Amino acid sequence: MKFVEPKVFLVGETRIAEEGLQAYLEHVGAPDWETDAPSGSERLSEVMGRLCYRSFEPGLNPNVTRVREGNARYLGHILEVGHGSVLEHAVVNFVFADVSRVFTHELVRHRAGTAVSQESLRFVRLDRLSAYAPTHIQESEEGMEVFVKTLEQLEEVQRKLAEIYAIDDEKHFDRKKKLTSAFRRVAPIGVATTVGWSANLRALRHVIEMRTAPEAEEEIRLVFGKVYETVRERYPNVFSDYELETVDGLPWARPGNRKV
Repeated sequence: MKFVEPKVFLVGETRIAEEGLQAYLEHVGAPDWETDAPSGSERLSEVMGRLCYRSFEPGLNPNVTRVREGNARYLGHILEVGHGSVLEHAVVNFVFADVSRVFTHELVRHRAGTAVSQESLRFVRLDRLSAYAPTHIQESEEGMEVFVKTLEQLEEVQRKLAEIYAIDDEKHFDRKKKLTSAFRRVAPIGVATTVGWSANLRALRHVIEMRTAPEAEEEIRLVFGKVYETVRERYPNVFSDYELETVDGLPWARPGNRKV
């Protein structure tokens, strides 16, 4: 067995279809509209917000005589007034690797605005176990000894079951799948796995707020601290109202505008 630390990979994000956007701007009467948005996701969020009031430039809507210029100023106002629906149009895609099923069980509680694809232990056989060791376990030499010994024993159980049922010699994948599914029942909930997770920017703000808070479980705080570091740099205007604090050695990202 081996110890691992959760890893965060940003693997995808919303991209603007330039021809379609330009065609819409010509249709609405603002063919020369531009923005200084630092990312496609923030640009799209601004477009979706401005179309609500036809506020690309003064005069398109007779009621609008002036507009907020600049993506940072515009999205800053969106966050301030809580018009968060426009942030739902942009989606960010992650892969979380070497995370436990403790983590994934908590992650899937956040359903609105998200999508999940998890490594299947019906198909992926466990021959070597890996896990994250929480801080409180590491703080005790005796506790670590019990932790390691238990994982090693459960890893040996996986090997022994594979030997008893001769799964490596099995020719039919359907039976292999059934055996693999049976073996996983004696794997620990802390076993490391991989999950793909996508969220729109509005949902992502909420999950970062909830899961970096000091009351959240350690591993999920660690993961979403890394997520915050990634998105704060990549989408600075969407996360401009956050303040970062360290509590118990882990980051706590708190938004200035809650429930956007």
